[in-house]
Amino acid sequence: MEDLKVEKEIIEDSEYSLSKVPKQMKTQGILAAMVVLVGFTFFTPSMTAGGNLGIGLNLKDFIIAVTVGNAFLGIYCGILAYIGQETGLTLDLLGRYSFGYIGSYIPSALISFTQVGWFGVGVAMFAIPVAKMTGIPVWLLIIVTGIVMTVTAYKGIKALAILGSIAVPLIGILGVYSVNWGIDKMGGFLQIFNENPANPLTLSSGIAIVVGSFISGGTATPNFTRFSKNARGAVIATVVAFFVGNSIMMIFGAVGGAVTGVPDIFDILILQGLAIPATITLGLNIWTTNNNALYTAGLGISNITGVKMKPMVLVGGGVGTVTALWLYYNFVGFLNLLSGMIPPVGAVIILHYILHKNEYNSKKNIKDFNASGILSVVAGSLIGIFMPIGIKPLNSLISAGIVFLILDRYMKGDK
Repeated sequence: MEDLKVEKEIIEDSEYSLSKVPKQMKTQGILAAMVVLVGFTFFTPSMTAGGNLGIGLNLKDFIIAVTVGNAFLGIYCGILAYIGQETGLTLDLLGRYSFGYIGSYIPSALISFTQVGWFGVGVAMFAIPVAKMTGIPVWLLIIVTGIVMTVTAYKGIKALAILGSIAVPLIGILGVYSVNWGIDKMGGFLQIFNENPANPLTLSSGIAIVVGSFISGGTATPNFTRFSKNARGAVIATVVAFFVGNSIMMIFGAVGGAVTGVPDIFDILILQGLAIPATITLGLNIWTTNNNALYTAGLGISNITGVKMKPMVLVGGGVGTVTALWLYYNFVGFLNLLSGMIPPVGAVIILHYILHKNEYNSKKNIKDFNASGILSVVAGSLIGIFMPIGIKPLNSLISAGIVFLILDRYMKGDK
């Protein structure tokens, strides 16, 4: 009878968007998890962020910024990966414990809206330069690209692993070729970075760029590690993806940026004579990340509506596709602002799990609202937005954590 029950669950909701992943369904090996997560971090804007670092930092500061920033991402996302595998819960279902059943709608809405927005931006980011190169109408490219990306996200976690296994090696090959081109052009790696950049970045700004490049997406790590066989594999896959994978993306972009003086990775590759390979490979690059973004958005909308994930992926993909051009030209600044409000969500989820681990054994422990979690995210977001010093993503995350520790102790509603 138990086997029949599990089989019925798989047919109805194979992604377990509204329930925890049963132990017998945790079959994802470390390699499959790594492919999904590396495919997530192999993100075109990360290379463009690296391009800005290459233009604004000398070699020493670049190494420090990338090492410190991605080490932080690896630790932060690694903890979330552990929690996701241990509980078998999505980020949104974890949020029910730390923010309350109804309270979890707030972070779910924030994350879903942001990820649908970035999905649309990614679609336009691919369609616009391809339209310029080929003469194909941009609206047609957006429709086709949006549909294809939505379909693979709809297929679920297995499709993400398959797509990542194709895209990751191709991106790696193109990146290595691009770096070698820069080294040859400058006569050695040590000659690439300007010791005194014309428009220098501060070291703290460099670290902020690295951390900010993926702390928003990284907060959704539990969505992808809940299927892992064990916590050790989930954590290793995550650390490799966010420390090694994101560092590689930064290096690919930084070398091209430092040599050409242009931060945008697509423009860099065109200047290197790699227009066609760039179109294909960066298309796959955007595809893998957009799939993960839409998958995350679908889970968030599912938490709010109570409808299983797959139909919600179609809704999110449709909205992101239809609004892609508008998002690209009008909304990127606002999406960056919203992305800066997501790290406090991760901080609260981590601390709540550490302090109240035993409560995760039963849905009976979920309240309608957990005021300490909600207020902590609000406080952390405001501090991250308005504090004029420090590194904004870290400011918001750390301050939210401190506020939560205080409120969780003294507010009776969290006991």
